[in-house]
Amino acid sequence: MAKKGKKYQDAVKLVDRDAAYLADEAIELVKKTATAKFDETVEVAVRLGVDPKKADQQIRGAVVLPNGTGKTQRVLVFAKGEKAKEAEAAGADYVGDEDFINKINQGWFEFDVIVATPDMMAQVGKLGRVLGPKGLMPNPKTGTVTFDVQKAVNEIKAGKVEYRVDKAGNIHVPIGKVSFETEKLVENFTTIIETLVKAKPSAAKGTYMKNVAVASTMGPGVRVNASSIAK
Repeated sequence: MAKKGKKYQDAVKLVDRDAAYLADEAIELVKKTATAKFDETVEVAVRLGVDPKKADQQIRGAVVLPNGTGKTQRVLVFAKGEKAKEAEAAGADYVGDEDFINKINQGWFEFDVIVATPDMMAQVGKLGRVLGPKGLMPNPKTGTVTFDVQKAVNEIKAGKVEYRVDKAGNIHVPIGKVSFETEKLVENFTTIIETLVKAKPSAAKGTYMKNVAVASTMGPGVRVNASSIAK
């Protein structure tokens, strides 16, 4: 494992590894320990007491953060006719059908999110082996397979983020940039946590929020007191 730099080592000293902080304290620390020359992304990581192997415990969805993520998402919409015009009017970066399917097959990935109308999914589905591993496949659960393309594009541009539990029961979601005011990051953080609490499967047993931490792209993780948020 590569040795961490001096700035990182100094940042780590500011964080008590055995402590679990209140959300605002944790986020203040994340801001303090972000030492990179660029505006780092702040991410929340949550370990949930679920068994992702079971279909009824797979947590997946999307939520619009009240203060956005600080990153403008490039949106590709697969639609035809009126729906294509609607997507363009809503500010989609790219709108098309077979032409973009061919471009992606040739290795083009100049976008962050794909929205598709349901009638396009038979064709978009053929890109599964390419889009699936990158987590780019449109999905009704995240609101990216829909005839309401205007709403989908507007929400993504406003700061909609997707969350999905991985094989180990973890969820990682960006909640903004280090340059955001603490209060705005706390609001985004709270929105994510409340969304995950509502998504708790009835089949999940024991402690649901096992571990919650926040960190910047290059900074150390700071634990948040999960019991102060939700059981």
